[in-house]
Parts: sequence; structure tokens; C-alpha cells
Amino acid sequence: MNSFNQITSAVFDLLLAPLGHQPAGFDMLLWPVLCGVVALIIWKYVSNQQGIEWARDQIKMHLLEIRLWRHDLTVVFGAVARILAKNAVYIGYNITPGLILALPFTIVLVQLEANYAKAPVPVGTVELLHVTLESDTEVKPVEVALNLPDGIVLDAPPVRTPDGEIFWRLRAETAGDHLLTLTAGDHELVKGWAVGGEPRKVPQMRTKSWEALLYPGEGGIPAQSPFYDARIAYPDRVMPWLWDGEFGVLMWFFVFSLLAGFALKDVFGVTL
Repeated sequence: MNSFNQITSAVFDLLLAPLGHQPAGFDMLLWPVLCGVVALIIWKYVSNQQGIEWARDQIKMHLLEIRLWRHDLTVVFGAVARILAKNAVYIGYNITPGLILALPFTIVLVQLEANYAKAPVPVGTVELLHVTLESDTEVKPVEVALNLPDGIVLDAPPVRTPDGEIFWRLRAETAGDHLLTLTAGDHELVKGWAVGGEPRKVPQMRTKSWEALLYPGEGGIPAQSPFYDARIAYPDRVMPWLWDGEFGVLMWFFVFSLLAGFALKDVFGVTL
């Protein structure tokens, strides 16, 4: 996962935000439209275009059948059953291109989320650093120490739970990309915290789980580490003419990629 995130992040750090992170609308329009165009090209050459067109025509025919024979329940029920069957065929023809597109679309979406969904915390923010230990580690929560850089101070004593969770309440006093260092015996884990300054990719979570693929702001946790994850919350980035936060990026991506696809399908000669 670390290698995959490093490669994809290196590529998209060059491709995203060519004008800087401030004008987010550029990338938030460009990339969904590009993905919509790529989807059309893949759909055209991978899907069974004749089969899709046949299934669509069959569904239209049975809908017309319902309209013409709407007073005959036997005919109507039969037409509905045939519509459901043809719809299953239609979905089947679209599964293969959909699966092919799933990985590249997810990569683009994850990178857009990492760059534009969250904002650095303002100076003066008080936030929790939440750390979870591996369930089978011999390290006890009381053995974990946190070393803070200049500009970050402890706002309250840590809370340690018997099931391996530790919470530190921290206050950000100066702007910068701060590094919080966790130590447990010979093991060390560095967690980033972006405070103040211009919008940028922020490090939300480090983890051993598959979720590391969704948070490319920093690397995953090595397998031999006693730490399972370390996370800190960030506010949603507010964008004047877009929806805010992770949900906003997700909706913006799918809405505009779909709009681009349907608007250009005739140009590329694609049946959807």
C-alpha cells in the first residue's frame, strides 16, 4: 500500500493544482470531465454496444406495451416481468466496463479528496490525536510517549484505555506542517499535523489497514510497528461555489463526470 500511494501521489502531485491549491475549481472541473471522456472511450471498445442497444430497445418496447395495454393486468404484469429480465441483461452488459473503470476512477477521486476535501486547522485549534495500538502487541498504552515540536502544546493529560487507545488533546499555537513523534520502546511513528497557511494536501490518518489507500496524505504504518493507526481531524475546506468536504468532492466528481459522459456520448458514438 505504501508503494502504491507513493507512486500515485508522486504522479498526481505533479498533475493536480497546476495553478496552486487555491483555485480548486480548475481541477474539480477538469478531472471529472476528463474521466467522463475516458469512460466513454473505454465503454465504446470494451462493452457490447450492440447488446446494450438491443436491451434498451427491448425495454422501450415493453414500456410501450404497458401503455397500450394498461387495462389488461395480465399483459401489464407480463411486460413488467420482461422489463426486469431485459434490465438484468442491460446491467450485465455494463458490468465489465464498470469494473475496468473502478480502479482508475477511485485513484483520481482519492487524490481529489486528499487535496481538496479538507483544510489545515486554524492557529489556536484544539484537537485530539487519536492513536490505536495493535490488538496483539505487547506494548501497553502507558508505555507510549508523544514528543511535540515547537508550536504544538499539550492541552490536557492523555487518556489511555485498556483496549489500546490513546487520546492526546493538542493545541496548535503556530502555523506550519508539524511532525508529532510517537515512541514505544524502539519503535517510532511520525504523524503530521497541518496548521494554518494556504490550502494544501493534509495528512489525516496513518494506518495499517486498507484505509491507507484512501488517505495518501502520508505513508501507511509498517507491518512490524506496534501502532495500528494514528489520526487527527481536519475541518472541511469551504469552497464558495462547490459543496464542501469529502461528500462535496465525491458529488462534484460523479455529477460532472456523468454530465460530461452523457453530453459527449453521441460525439464519441457510444451507446449507454
